Amino acid sequence: MSEGTILITGGAGYIGSVLVDKLLTNSSLKFDKLIVLDNLLHNQTPFLNHFINEKFEFVRGDVNDSSLLRRYVEAADVIIPLAAIVGFPACDAQPDLAAKTNVAQIETILKYKKYSTKIIYPNTNSGYGIGAKDEYCTEETPLNPISLYGQTKCDSEKLILKKGGVALRLATVFGVSPRMRLDLLVNDFTYKAFSDKYIVLFEEYFRRNYIHVRDVANVFIKAIQDYKVMAGEVYNVGLSNANLTKMELAQMISEFVPLSIKSDTLASDPDKRDYLVSNAKLESLGWEPQYTLEDGIKELLAAYRMLEPSLKVYSNS
Repeated sequence: MSEGTILITGGAGYIGSVLVDKLLTNSSLKFDKLIVLDNLLHNQTPFLNHFINEKFEFVRGDVNDSSLLRRYVEAADVIIPLAAIVGFPACDAQPDLAAKTNVAQIETILKYKKYSTKIIYPNTNSGYGIGAKDEYCTEETPLNPISLYGQTKCDSEKLILKKGGVALRLATVFGVSPRMRLDLLVNDFTYKAFSDKYIVLFEEYFRRNYIHVRDVANVFIKAIQDYKVMAGEVYNVGLSNANLTKMELAQMISEFVPLSIKSDTLASDPDKRDYLVSNAKLESLGWEPQYTLEDGIKELLAAYRMLEPSLKVYSNS
């Protein structure tokens, strides 16, 4: 059975460029058309090898153009809205744009999509904010976003769930992507180890959960295939063996590359997220991650050797 037309907004970004590649090259998922709508904010060109594929269509445009967005939403059978202003620095710098892109886009999609259209939404588990000490955040844990970014994503998740869609609360993503990013914790720490050989940690005991970008793409594909089971529900997406403090993460990286780790007990981290996350609900559906943190660290180090002359351009801020 074909899924018809798949629409991915923001599909030329860090997660989207991996997902598109998987869908077009090695996915068992059948579909007629894959449309990516993206404004190429960072001048990225991740799809040059896919334009020969007749199933692939790229539309350069902005999701805040509601008439443009409506045209493609009305024709879609599956929608994955990845377009967003991502991270608390970028959202704080442009709060009005963050509200439009992260929330108003979703309102437009929900207004004009067909009743039967599958919609799979990427939230962030940063919505848990500061979790209770040594207690796991499950999908039932009340959300407590501590940034504008987290608030906009959680607001949109509520809208999605009201319409019976699937929401995925993603752990901190890591790994190599055609649209690379350095401003993600694992990618950033590994780059500092690669380039500087030392790292200074603020509030080193803050904990995060992590997930490889390729596993994120795999979860989206699973959600399309198992939509009837997953519809109307929210799922944490992370590595159950990787609820690590920043110090533990840095120590893991030091096993692969020489790294001096220094603690600054006086400075404060502007990103106050600190939580343990349970991924048991998603795992109960038979999903298992394919990539470990160690896999990602080794992959990143290998990629940085190639990208080194231009690495500093890879950021969302």
